[in-house]
Parts: sequence; C-alpha cells; structure tokens
Amino acid sequence: MVATPEKQQRAPEHLTGKDRVAVLLMGYGEVESYEDFANYNEQALNLLTAKFAPVPTWIYPPLAKILALFDRHEWGHKHGSFISPHNAIFEQQRAGIEKHLQDTWGDRVQVFKAFNFCAPFLPEQVLTEIKAQGFDKLLIYPLLVVDSIFTSGIAVEQVNKALARLVEGTEHWVKGQRYIPSFYNEIDYIELLARMVEEKIATDLAATHLPSQIGIVLMNHGCPHKAKGFTSGIVESQELYERVREQLIHRYPLISIGWLNHDTPLIEWTQPNVELAAKNLIELGAKAVVLMPIGFATENHETLLDVHHIIHALQHRHPQVSYVQMPCVNDHPDFLKMAAQWANPQIAALLSEEAIAVNPQMAEHNGHHHHEHHHH
Repeated sequence: MVATPEKQQRAPEHLTGKDRVAVLLMGYGEVESYEDFANYNEQALNLLTAKFAPVPTWIYPPLAKILALFDRHEWGHKHGSFISPHNAIFEQQRAGIEKHLQDTWGDRVQVFKAFNFCAPFLPEQVLTEIKAQGFDKLLIYPLLVVDSIFTSGIAVEQVNKALARLVEGTEHWVKGQRYIPSFYNEIDYIELLARMVEEKIATDLAATHLPSQIGIVLMNHGCPHKAKGFTSGIVESQELYERVREQLIHRYPLISIGWLNHDTPLIEWTQPNVELAAKNLIELGAKAVVLMPIGFATENHETLLDVHHIIHALQHRHPQVSYVQMPCVNDHPDFLKMAAQWANPQIAALLSEEAIAVNPQMAEHNGHHHHEHHHH
C-alpha cells in the first residue's frame, strides 16, 4: 500500500494502531510556577550542562536550588512576576500543525507535545499516553531549530530512555519510527525570517533611517565550543545565519550574527554575543538596531528577558540609537503550514512501510560481540 495524502480524507472509525501515526512535537518547556524552578534547573543541568561543563553530578541538586533563587529574583522582582509565554505558544504550534496534518491525513495522525524539562509533559509521560492510545508508529519532531547531538539530541535521549522503560514482553510496541532533524536549511523558513525583518523595517524604520544605517542582529542559540565530543550545533546555526543574511544583505549591509550565550564560567562560548554584535554595528554607523531571533522557533525567557537586558545595557551606552526587538516565528500561520508540510513525507513513509517487530531482549543476549575471530 502506498500512502497518498488526499484533502479532507477522513479515516474510518475502526482504525487500528497500524494505520495511525503519533507525532511527538518536542520543546524545552518553561516554568509557570516559581515553585518549580529548582526541579526545572536540575533537569536542565542533567540533560544540557552535563554535556559541556566539568561539574560533578552530586552538585546538581544544591546548584539547582541556588539558581532557583536567582531565577525568582530575576523573574519575580526585576520583571514584575514574569511568566514565560513559551508553553502557551507551543500549544498553539501543536494545535496549528495538527490541524494542517489532519486536513491531509484525517484522524490517522495526532500531534502530542512533550517538554524536555516540564511535567506533566515529560517525554516518558507523553509516550505512556501515546502507547495507551494504541499508536505503534512514532514521528519524533523536535521543534528546536538547530539540530545537533546537543539540542535535538537531548530530545532523542529522553525518548530512548522512555522507550527502554515502556517495554512489556518480547515485542516492542513501536513498529515504525521516523525523525525530523531540524529546519536550519529549509528555504521556506529562511525566507520567512527575512520577510519578517523586512516587514518590520518597512513599518518602523524605513521612513526615518537609510538602509545602510539599519543594523540587523540575527540571534542564534549560543553554543559551547567544546562539549565533551558532542557536536554542539555551531555549524548548523552558522549556516542558518548565512542563509538568512544572503536574503537581506543587498538591501541592508550592516548584518551580524549574535549568539545568546549562557555565561558559564570556564566555558568558551560562541562569539560575538548579541550585545557585542550590536555594538560592532553601531560602531559601523547603525542608527537603529533590529534584533531578530532565528535560532529559536518559540518565544522563551532567553528571547524575551535576556534580549530585554541586552537592549537596556545598549540604551545606557548608546541612547541615540533606536532598538527594535522582534518575535520568534511562534504561531505565524506560514510557519505552522510549513512545519506540517515538512512532516508529510515522513508520515507517508510510516504509513506505507511494513511494520517491524523489534525484540529488545534479543539485543541484550547477542549485543556483546559482533565480530568473529577466524583462526587459521
């Protein structure tokens, strides 16, 4: 059988798991109750920081509590009880992508969201639900822009841990799996980012500034240079930047990459950071600076609070310059449509492939040595 997407095709009621695909849309998730800061930080330290910082694991719980105090001060006192919109936006992304996919595939496809660091949507909790609903085909879809063993890799790491725990009997319940790596090189995403910048300049700056005096900082997720041998996403982030820059450079010559780094001691981060990138453009004659997040698909405290602090510091030093803070693509209708389209070929493949029965216990028995010694 070959699966062909047809408009408004509705699946019959008696479908089995074999005819259905669960799309696992994965994001970081963010704290919505300040009581959860310590738990959130401990998850993040375990999954992210452990891959690049020389920190012993016993220190994570106390360190998470200390960081939680800083977070509470930052979000609560300095920012008037800020609550991140990330989770609400991510739900809108999930619902929008599901609507587009169901227009094509009907009820055969359902989109579930999972957050790397936030219960009750941790990957294991969501996969337990997917299994309970009888799905046996899974499309893993990290909605993080940069694909590396580092960022999207933590999504796969959590899925693998959960799948290892959710085994009953000799046959694994997952019969088909696919993965969407990321979209740093997808032309429609690149063109959307450039178009958003151009539209903002047209409405806010074009009447008052010459194009050569408008600086554009394209902001990527900061990456550590050394990450215990893991690829940390620098190459993919750099390529995304170059491709967006190509779209804009002929009209706006002052463009720089800006990395949103976590300033961790002893770690060498990508440069220039966002503040330095903006300063460099101002030095070259920028009278206005547009700060556009390209390395994040969903708004979060980094794109909001961190960028707000950076603008505040720049205004203090360069009060004569105008600053424009741009949003992520979020639930932009064009983004939801393209994000669904990227999933279509993988869903088609899952629905048309023969189901494969995997017996994890067999791997345990014969997984020790696969090379043979021939003695003559």
